[in-house]
Amino acid sequence: MPIRVNSMPAELHPAKALPRRRSAALQAIAGLGLSAQIGLAIIALYALVAIFAPLIAPFGEAQIVGRPYQAWAAPTYLGTDQLGRDLLSRLIYGARNTIGIALATTALAFAVGMAAGIYSALRSGWRDQLISRLADILLSMPSLIFSLLLLTVFGASAVNLVLILALLDSAKVFRVARASARDVAVMDFIEVARLRGDSGLRIMTREILPNILPTVVAEFGLRFCFVFLAISGLSFLGVGLQPPTADWGSMVRENASLISRGQITPILPAICIAVLTLAVNYVADGWLENRAGGSR
Repeated sequence: MPIRVNSMPAELHPAKALPRRRSAALQAIAGLGLSAQIGLAIIALYALVAIFAPLIAPFGEAQIVGRPYQAWAAPTYLGTDQLGRDLLSRLIYGARNTIGIALATTALAFAVGMAAGIYSALRSGWRDQLISRLADILLSMPSLIFSLLLLTVFGASAVNLVLILALLDSAKVFRVARASARDVAVMDFIEVARLRGDSGLRIMTREILPNILPTVVAEFGLRFCFVFLAISGLSFLGVGLQPPTADWGSMVRENASLISRGQITPILPAICIAVLTLAVNYVADGWLENRAGGSR
């Protein structure tokens, strides 16, 4: 009996495909600048802390472990807050809560804004005008003041926070997606897809979206920073994530009186916010520079 030879292409062979994907990922990281690589390492560290917060934190998120405003000493290495909760544990849990809410908000804003932007660019006409005017109305409103108003009316819950900020931010995403999609919508291959009988959804997802994805990925990082800072600011004002949920913005407000005592404890959550914001911006800038260099 003749022996059959496995004719599976090398690029489809599972044993070879996985190393090739790893090699491509490493090459993409190596193509970034030093600042972007450092930013990527910081983001990975934050992600690990957020994911494994219950395993890393020495105490519970709302567990009272001592007297209010204890000094830095074992086992409360960063002291305690105004209720006697461990500040190190709340910083760790704050990474999970603040980053998780910001990521969910940004993802929802992009899902709505990109869908509306690509659809508007593809259909044009009265549909484009209607969606664009609605976006202009949202853009004309001061985001912070409008967020404060809506959260006061509907209640300062995590769900309301995500929905309100996502709605306001989707208008900004819409503008970017629409401008990028309009440049692609006039290309010949889009007309060919229409003549071929492809549906509008297929053209949006298979033809337009892959061609605007590099711009969208960079914009996602920048919008995440704005949403992240907005959530921290609202929490600092008392209408963001509510106690006893640990949140970096509210932690600054709750422990602000320690500054008058010469302690830097309230500054630590602010430093966490600033470092993550800088890291995401470095990665976004490195991604854009890498794409611009590869397209030359």
